Amino acid sequence: MKRCLIFLIFSLSATIVAAQTDDSLDAFRKNALNDISHYRDSIMTEYKDFRRRINEDYANFLRGIWKDEKATPIVPPIKDPTPIPPVVISEEDKNQPIEGNPILVEEEISPIPQPSPQPQPVVPIEEEQPSPVNPPFKHNFIFYGTNLSVRLGPNQKFTLKSVQPQTMGNAWDRLSQDDYNNLLFDCLKIREDLTLCDWAYLKMLNSLSESFLGKGSNEATFLTAYLFCQSGYRIRLGEYKGKLYLLVGTPHQLYHHGYFEIEGLNFFVFNENPENLYVCEVSFKGEQSLSLYIPELPKLKEKLSSKRTIKSEKFPNITVTSQVNKNIIDFFNEYPTSCLGENHCTRWAMYAETPVCTPAEISVIAALRSKIRGVTEIEALNKILNFVQTGFVYEYDNKIWGDDRAFFADESLYYPFCDCEDRSILFSRLVRNLLGLKVMLVYYPGHLATAVKTNGQYNGDYIIYNNQKFIVCDPTYIGAPVGTTMPDMDNQKAKVIVLN
Repeated sequence: MKRCLIFLIFSLSATIVAAQTDDSLDAFRKNALNDISHYRDSIMTEYKDFRRRINEDYANFLRGIWKDEKATPIVPPIKDPTPIPPVVISEEDKNQPIEGNPILVEEEISPIPQPSPQPQPVVPIEEEQPSPVNPPFKHNFIFYGTNLSVRLGPNQKFTLKSVQPQTMGNAWDRLSQDDYNNLLFDCLKIREDLTLCDWAYLKMLNSLSESFLGKGSNEATFLTAYLFCQSGYRIRLGEYKGKLYLLVGTPHQLYHHGYFEIEGLNFFVFNENPENLYVCEVSFKGEQSLSLYIPELPKLKEKLSSKRTIKSEKFPNITVTSQVNKNIIDFFNEYPTSCLGENHCTRWAMYAETPVCTPAEISVIAALRSKIRGVTEIEALNKILNFVQTGFVYEYDNKIWGDDRAFFADESLYYPFCDCEDRSILFSRLVRNLLGLKVMLVYYPGHLATAVKTNGQYNGDYIIYNNQKFIVCDPTYIGAPVGTTMPDMDNQKAKVIVLN
């Protein structure tokens, strides 16, 4: 239908141009524009009718039978072997010539797939024009320190007297009316304007719903589910003992969560971990699974963190004063750790592929770029490596967090402590941003390092991947130059995780 409308517009435009010498051009142009307008209106009417029908069907399914389902056991956090503590290179080893030994590779993990385009409504959401007599109400709410507003008023509040199937169907019918279209339109506009990834969009909808209908209420859960579904996402509704739950479909495995398997797909329960639910298992037309990739950071209001000086011990000029967006740190703090399928090594790639916030780009990456300008590739690599090796204080996750926790690059620049995986994620981000080189994460039992595909040929321990040579760079082997593997790691097989 959309293609037909575009074709008609081009055809009529061409006809208008051809008729420019005709005395009746003005009348012809008016008629042509009227035809376009009428055709567009008819298309939008068809869209609305189609969306109305599938929502009516879905409401009827909600009134049907909800099946008793049992969740899988909660996915426990990863228990890696005892972490390898940082090692400071000895003075003797510093002066030894760098040799080039191959690292034995146990498993190659291909780059994680690039995220698909975000889900979209099954038909375009048409903005309802407000009445000049009765302007729309605005509902204001805060999302990670960012003030947002949508068209939503007191007359759109609703109450669920129960979570019985008939009540659910009636409520879906109510939300499917045209007076909620501008709310959905505004939510999708916020997703676009703030570059919200799928997880951030879900969190935003939940913040909106809870601010309007009450934190943890069944009504807020229902509104979140409706808006997320209408935006194109795969959801299911479940209930147990009078409480409503939102189930979200995803190909990711979230730690600390159990799953409900429905028609071969995994659904986790948002913000909860119930063991049993009665679930409406019916799918909505055109639905897509939630992705946990963060291809772009949310454009949250900037709340600058305190300034922090980070410097290299070996290269005194490699010193920066770091600041990050504290609102982004708060967002990361609630981001769920996940992996793809059951390959737990992919969890690090999820962090490493995420860009840094704008303040970090300015205060750290731009500052470092100016300090390595004019040096050779290997000099720049060694400067960046020593900066990460010596500019941060090492500490074990279980001591600080009580559990394993990887950091996004911004978090390593913010928190006072980090471990080997955090340093490797940060180093991989700096190298790709500053030098544009390919990087892989290198996992040994209890330790994470990196390897870099350089343009030049240098001595050093290396990994061959796809006939390309990656030279080892270990951000936790303190003071060690590029090409040097931490002692006791050079005789172990490694798993390599290739980054995009």
